Amino acid sequence: MPSVYDFTARSLAGEDVPLKQFEGQVLLIVNTASACGFTPQYKGLQELYRGLSPRGFSVLGFPCNQFGRQEPGDEKQIAEFCETNYAVTFPMFAKIEVNGTNAHPLYNYLTREKSGLLGPSIKWNFTKFLVDRSGKVVARHAPTARPEGLKTAIEALL
Repeated sequence: MPSVYDFTARSLAGEDVPLKQFEGQVLLIVNTASACGFTPQYKGLQELYRGLSPRGFSVLGFPCNQFGRQEPGDEKQIAEFCETNYAVTFPMFAKIEVNGTNAHPLYNYLTREKSGLLGPSIKWNFTKFLVDRSGKVVARHAPTARPEGLKTAIEALL
């Protein structure tokens, strides 16, 4: 049975990162954007990561430009934006597509595992997938779900 650990993604620095390196951790996988109304959620994501990472939790950020072209920058610009504005230290990956024929295989898997209210496709930036320590997708949260509101669900998996 496949899990999120079967995939590889390219980091903002251009390195291939096997998600197997996160095996045994609780993950919150989020498609992000720098120019979105939900962009301030980076702050809450970073706070979750800072507070819960010692217990085996990580946030994985996947920039995406498919929704309103709200992630126009290249990897270097995205990294600078996240560091400068939100002091992001959780793993961020290279810009990907989350829907359509060019969707990253990880997102094809995530959306197959947990469909949204209006079907499997991602509807907007900052859709969040909660993954347990075994790599199983246990929940999908809408962009409007604030990161701090997910803390109890994350802690239950830790």
